[in-house]
Amino acid sequence: MPLRSSLPTPARAGSWLLCSLLSVSLAACGQGSAPQAKEARELSSQRDVLGEARIRLMAANITSGNDQSYDPGHGKRIFQGTKPDVVMIQEFNYGDNSAAAIRSFVDDAFGSNFQVYRETGAQIPNGVISRYPIIASGEWTDTQVGNRDFAWARIDIPGPKDLWVVSVHLLTRDSTTRNTEATNLVKYIQANVPAGDFLAIGGDFNSDNRSEPLFGTFSAVVSAESPYPADKNGNVNTNASRGKPYDHVLVSDNLRAYQTATVIGASSFSAGLVVDTRVYSPIEEIAPAQSGDSGASNMQHMAIIKDFLVPADDTTPPPAPTGRVRVVLPNGGESWSAGSTHSIAWTASESTHVKLEYTTDGSTWNVISESIPAAEGGYSWQVPASATTKARVRVSDAAEAAVVDTSDADFSITSAAPQDSRATITQEAEGNNSAATASGRVGADKNVSGALSTNSDVDWFAFNVTTAGSVKVKLSMSGAQDLDWYVYSASDLLFSAASSATMSNPEVDTFSANAPGIYYVKVVGYAGATGAYTLTVSGAGVQP
Repeated sequence: MPLRSSLPTPARAGSWLLCSLLSVSLAACGQGSAPQAKEARELSSQRDVLGEARIRLMAANITSGNDQSYDPGHGKRIFQGTKPDVVMIQEFNYGDNSAAAIRSFVDDAFGSNFQVYRETGAQIPNGVISRYPIIASGEWTDTQVGNRDFAWARIDIPGPKDLWVVSVHLLTRDSTTRNTEATNLVKYIQANVPAGDFLAIGGDFNSDNRSEPLFGTFSAVVSAESPYPADKNGNVNTNASRGKPYDHVLVSDNLRAYQTATVIGASSFSAGLVVDTRVYSPIEEIAPAQSGDSGASNMQHMAIIKDFLVPADDTTPPPAPTGRVRVVLPNGGESWSAGSTHSIAWTASESTHVKLEYTTDGSTWNVISESIPAAEGGYSWQVPASATTKARVRVSDAAEAAVVDTSDADFSITSAAPQDSRATITQEAEGNNSAATASGRVGADKNVSGALSTNSDVDWFAFNVTTAGSVKVKLSMSGAQDLDWYVYSASDLLFSAASSATMSNPEVDTFSANAPGIYYVKVVGYAGATGAYTLTVSGAGVQP
């Protein structure tokens, strides 16, 4: 049976952590991982009263835009608003897909205390994101497709049983192929997952109906029986048009026995939730998700949520490590741009407040904050404009300097990004059909007039961001034509940082500019649409 990763022997299972180049987590990988895994377990425990722990499982293929990625931000907002504990994620692409980019996405969408496994060498990889420690992970070969496999993780949830989850993305080809994939996956599970542990298979099955053979095949290890998760209107289907059951969270019988209603705000869903922001009401319950997120361009699936109340070991969280603080991020090897905003993360015990400092030369320390509540565990830091390869962060008890920890190794601060030096404009200038010939510069809150004159016309504009933060782009059309916009960073003109490609007028949305620099707006006509428009870019960090 072809395995990309092997499991430890039972004697070593509790102290063994499988790592890949793109598997980044709070617990360090490698030899001597048992104490680190124990720390991660202590940090991530989330216990409810009465000896039960509520665990929210989600299956999510909620990419949007043109590149099967989470860069546009619609899916990220859904994660932030629904707060899952364990996610079986598909099409797991973000930024340049480096370990730093994936870590940044997890930090933003879930939190710096979440761990992540992402399969390697895949065009549209599957992955697992978990609030609880991932104690083993890997991929099992999907023989029917070449651009992804089955990503699995063994998770140390509260209580005596581990939770095994498998993130899957079955082929659209036909039901026979999907059943072959299911048959192979069941064999992997039966060969590797202990019968007494909990199991969940989640993801994009691309199933046209619930009578497909794959469900009978999966029933050997999980339950596929009703009732099914539904949206606010009772619809259980999950494709973009809400007519087919593409997406699923199927769990073993011993876990299904603990399923409970999914409760968000004042709303309760007895069998779980199909997350469709277009029909969710009140939308404020899942903020910052926006009503149009599930209808974003090329978002072809709805996320699925199920909640479980599993027996926990006791009724109180275990204590944190005694008398110490620990720097989690940055901990060495990162490369952060001057002026960009990143999270400093730490853990602390027996400290009420901590002091944050940084150095750019290894000897001179600069204060970031004299005192911040230790329990916050994180601080949003604007990186100073000091290029260096010898930066470190130090966290200490605000009242006892001897209780201190420093980044394990140096990280880099790169030079501030260049800015567009041209004067602001109020009218586009042809031919601005590429980033290299972009009309510019668009100043903050200044209206710029333009027009797409032919069905092949594309207009590009440049604007400067001087401080990382939220940026709003607004495109107003003079008539009923359907025009769209996309934003790109100067460092990546292949993947859009944000887009608004609906049928709205105006087309308006916000995105987070993570670093200062030059950004570009591309205006296009949907299906060759033409017409006049007005472009406006605003935000505290956009240069006037």
